[in-house]
Amino acid sequence: MMHRNALFLIVLLLINTALVYADSAANYRSKYVGQELREIKTLSKEDIDELKNGEGWGLAKAAELNGVPGPAHLLEMKFEIQLSEKQIEQISDIYEKMKTDAISLGLKLIDLERELNRSFETGEIDEESLKGLLSRISDVYAQLRYTHLSAHLKTPSILTTDQIKLYNKLRGYDLSDPCENIPEGHDPEMWKRHNKCD
Repeated sequence: MMHRNALFLIVLLLINTALVYADSAANYRSKYVGQELREIKTLSKEDIDELKNGEGWGLAKAAELNGVPGPAHLLEMKFEIQLSEKQIEQISDIYEKMKTDAISLGLKLIDLERELNRSFETGEIDEESLKGLLSRISDVYAQLRYTHLSAHLKTPSILTTDQIKLYNKLRGYDLSDPCENIPEGHDPEMWKRHNKCD
């Protein structure tokens, strides 16, 4: 009987040890699993596509989410916002300049991130070269962000106050009273619950 109890305790101990190990292994699993297969580890395919196409890449959020319209979205909504021909022409000029600069800078950023990745991959990097490379990446990133944000800065003087309000409403940002202004595409019940509407 004692032999059977001892065997039972050993089995329980082994099971417990296995469960603890499995739990620990799961806790150490990186959230980056799968990204090690990327050509450029720091950029997803979607990131690369956005950078190559001069798209926003989330760089203009400070303007966009504070009610300062972006040229690309203004042109998409030109009929809803009732832009005049002159406004369309002015905004198109801003957009084309921004896009040209953003594509050029996006390609530079991709190349620099590729260089950073390759340096770690080959082991041909030290603290000095790392510092220089990160400085170049930071400079290009700052220029790219400036390109997108400065385009937003130029649009308000072209628009009327009502057009800016309509832009923000159409973009879903007019939330002065979130219970009365449910953005298109949102489930009204979920929206009201999330915003604590009575």
